[in-house]
Amino acid sequence: MLLYLTRGQVAVGAALALPPAVCAVLVPFRADMSDTNTVLVLVVTVVAVAALGHRLAGVLTALSAAVWSDFLLTRPYRQVTVIKPVDVVTALLLVVVGIAVSRLAARARELKMIALTDDDYLAQIHHTARLAETSTSPHTVIDHVCRQLVGLLRLSGCRFEYGTLVGRPPRLEEDGTIAWGDRCWAADRDGLPREELELRVFHNGRFHGRFMLQPTRGAAPPLAARLVAVTLANQVGAELDAVGRAHA
Repeated sequence: MLLYLTRGQVAVGAALALPPAVCAVLVPFRADMSDTNTVLVLVVTVVAVAALGHRLAGVLTALSAAVWSDFLLTRPYRQVTVIKPVDVVTALLLVVVGIAVSRLAARARELKMIALTDDDYLAQIHHTARLAETSTSPHTVIDHVCRQLVGLLRLSGCRFEYGTLVGRPPRLEEDGTIAWGDRCWAADRDGLPREELELRVFHNGRFHGRFMLQPTRGAAPPLAARLVAVTLANQVGAELDAVGRAHA
């Protein structure tokens, strides 16, 4: 959140400061510059700020560029007279550019975060699989997965229970949904229930136990994180099943 606020503050500050600065630099050359070249310079200015991905900053930059160019670069100088149709069209086009670029930049940053998150999910699954291959005790894998689940689902705690099922707590299902009694909990909208919920561990139809998940208030892990949690639990099930067959 702090990073987002800092980026927003920088973007808005640049939106207010950069257009007048650029227009001031162009003042000595305004008599020799064509209107087209002036607009191109302003477009570059708008794009530079809007690329930060802050929509308000993109709009502010466009409006500021239109006003300051009219004030410093258009006759009569030092007067704001954006009343000609061509000036209005230029201002509107700058605003459109600012909005479009800021939205594209925000989307690009979002896709980058998704890619980084997916890489982290795959790394966690791979790490657990390697640990299951090399570990001599399933308890080591279980403890490791408990720690992973705490971070993955933003839990306040996690423990593993062997044995039969007791009670009817909310349940994280194989498809990432949450069942609570006869209803489906809207996890994407409401986050995790406040109650402790279970993540059952099966393999080849055999029940081995369950992870008891203690949610943090307000925790709302996305579906992808919940599916990774199910995959990790399945890896524990496979490990326990292998140990059971080895001792059979």
